[in-house]
Amino acid sequence: MRPGAGRAFPLGDWGEPGERLDELYVWVEQRALFIADWYLSDRTLKQWGARALRTGVSLGAAGAAVLPLLTLTGTLPVRHAVWGYLALLGALACICADRYFGLTSGWIRDVATAQAIQRRLETLQYDWASESVREMLGPTEGGASEAAERGLSLLRRFTEDVSEIVRSETADWMLEFRPGPSPLASQPVAVSAARPAEICAAGHNVHRFPAPPGFRPSMPRQRPPEGPL
Repeated sequence: MRPGAGRAFPLGDWGEPGERLDELYVWVEQRALFIADWYLSDRTLKQWGARALRTGVSLGAAGAAVLPLLTLTGTLPVRHAVWGYLALLGALACICADRYFGLTSGWIRDVATAQAIQRRLETLQYDWASESVREMLGPTEGGASEAAERGLSLLRRFTEDVSEIVRSETADWMLEFRPGPSPLASQPVAVSAARPAEICAAGHNVHRFPAPPGFRPSMPRQRPPEGPL
């Protein structure tokens, strides 16, 4: 399940643009925090699962390496050497399970996405504080309409950036379900169209067999001019 949008977009009377902007800022901030919290909570289950499987891989690899050595030294009976192969098989099964369920990769994606949203939220908070200070000191250019437009532009860019972060993470998540590597983009080969005269001239200059050294091309023999009758 992917993160949702949270509360609906706040619609109100824009007769008081300052109050509406503050309400819209709170909505945008809560939406970003909700998405970041979703990724952090989703990370917890994947983190525990990935650590459990990695522990199984470590124990299986250690058992596969130690048990045959103990049988060679005579510490354990020879029949116990088969447990080393079973331990190795268990380690491979843990690796395959981690790859199949995408626990480690999903854990890393969740952490990276939550951190990216938090960094973008910090940038918005400082930009919003800067706009608030500018309004308190008095707008240097434009009026209240331009100040409201700047605030809406800040919130819109932030919302688009958060949506792009989520879209990028979702695209990476969907790539894990592809059976093989993504096909390379085929580049069209540009073929220059030659004129028929150039093709004919090139065809006359091509020799099917290389000429021997010292070979002189023979010219067609011409009939001698006939004398007057």
